[in-house]
Amino acid sequence: MRSDDEARLSLPVGPDDHARGPADAPATLVEYGDFECPHCGMAYLILRQLEREVGSQLRVVFRNFPISSSHPHAAKAAEAAEAAGAQGRFWEMHDLLFENQQRLDRPDLDSYAERLGLDHDRFGRELDDDFWADKVREHFMSGVRSGVNGTPTFFINGRRHDGGYGFSTLLEVVTEGARVPR
Repeated sequence: MRSDDEARLSLPVGPDDHARGPADAPATLVEYGDFECPHCGMAYLILRQLEREVGSQLRVVFRNFPISSSHPHAAKAAEAAEAAGAQGRFWEMHDLLFENQQRLDRPDLDSYAERLGLDHDRFGRELDDDFWADKVREHFMSGVRSGVNGTPTFFINGRRHDGGYGFSTLLEVVTEGARVPR
């Protein structure tokens, strides 16, 4: 049995997080995810639908939790998302990676950077030098400290959601989270 402290987000959402939606939204959903995880791929589609349904009532935050032992391309894909984020295109890369989960080799990542109009030389250098590996590792460790042991794992307004992640379930939890003062 987990204590209340273990079921909470260990690292509060901050300015360095990748967030989509208004900062003052009544519900904040933090996902610890892996770009190569098929369950995260299904959750991606559900979260996009949820964002359309609840609009400004929801802010979505993504943190990297690559499970490299099962997903050999996940860590480099996470670094690619961070490299794109440094050029203001995190969410566009995030979406491309989830929409193309079977194509996460280095040439694929380079082509996504090109498609997004990123500075290709900078992007390539940052991936070659593992420039974003520490940030990805920090996300991973904050997840471990929060009790994450698989992906996707969600936190709604700082509390871990241990139920399913079907649309109706998440809609109910997010709607309830929006009504509960933080």
